[in-house]
Amino acid sequence: MESKIVYKILELTDLGDNLLDSFKRYQETKNVWYLEEDELKTKDDYFIDDWSADKKKLVIDELRLCVTNNGIVAGAFDGEKLVGFASVESERFGSKNQYVELPYIHVSSEARGLGIGKKLFEICCKESKKLGAEKLYIAAHPSIESQAFYDAVGCKRASEINVDVLKKEPLDIQLEKIL
Repeated sequence: MESKIVYKILELTDLGDNLLDSFKRYQETKNVWYLEEDELKTKDDYFIDDWSADKKKLVIDELRLCVTNNGIVAGAFDGEKLVGFASVESERFGSKNQYVELPYIHVSSEARGLGIGKKLFEICCKESKKLGAEKLYIAAHPSIESQAFYDAVGCKRASEINVDVLKKEPLDIQLEKIL
């Protein structure tokens, strides 16, 4: 059974309450990157990320706010089913207002490894340029697998740290992508 993934920029009307009902955020992490004295190192750290219904509702609310504030939400669909999404906030920041943030980029667990994340990332880079940004800012999950994805799409450690973003997820690795 071969599927055709369709990508689109989502409007507020696309962000219905049930959008994430069948989305599987599940990720089992065994090893993570962490910063020690400004050096990235790895360590064993086992945990599972799996969004509850309440977390999915919160994510949809944040995606709606993103669109309302002139940000971008991109979706990847297999038929009617959302299998991936990413968002870019419109607010610029940094010493030269060079950054916009990529707060979300996720692919449903059953659809990983098909290039969906890379395509969504490309869309976000293109849309970030339209917002006038020079760099995309990412607070990236510290798992070895997530960091490998960001490395593969050309991200590097952020040259400036957004303290407000860091406070939300202090264990995330702060990255940037030059556009």
